[in-house]
Amino acid sequence: MQRWVEIEFDCLPLRSIGRLDVPMDASPKYQKHCMNLKNALEKHGTLNTFYLYNAKCVFHLLNHDSDGMLEFEFEGTVMTNADDTKAVRADLNVSLSRETCSWLSEPIVEWFASTVSRSVLAEFDRYIAAGDLSATEKRIQKIQAESDEAGGFVGMYL
Repeated sequence: MQRWVEIEFDCLPLRSIGRLDVPMDASPKYQKHCMNLKNALEKHGTLNTFYLYNAKCVFHLLNHDSDGMLEFEFEGTVMTNADDTKAVRADLNVSLSRETCSWLSEPIVEWFASTVSRSVLAEFDRYIAAGDLSATEKRIQKIQAESDEAGGFVGMYL
């Protein structure tokens, strides 16, 4: 078993967000998510920006099943080059969520937390290469076309 870094995330292209209002009956967790998206849009815009959420990065420091693991949760924006083929920068909020390292100290946690962004950029390049991004773009184009054909309304028989 060879494990280096495990990264998981959900990805939302910021250009796909059409509305910025938060539903009044939304749960506090969803309200926070909406506000984070709104802040990301205000800070980075919609061009070549992708919001990552429900995300974690796990570093395995030892060849051991239960010792030497650092798990970070993160959320934030990845910016790509002009043609969305390479990740160039990440603006992430990172926090340690779990660890199994008895020798851990604060400077080590800070160093690994800063390493999360570099790891995410490398993984996002793999995500792009795997074609998930193009599938998302096609889905968005299809939804937009359906909306245009329906006079701006999609769903609920509007």
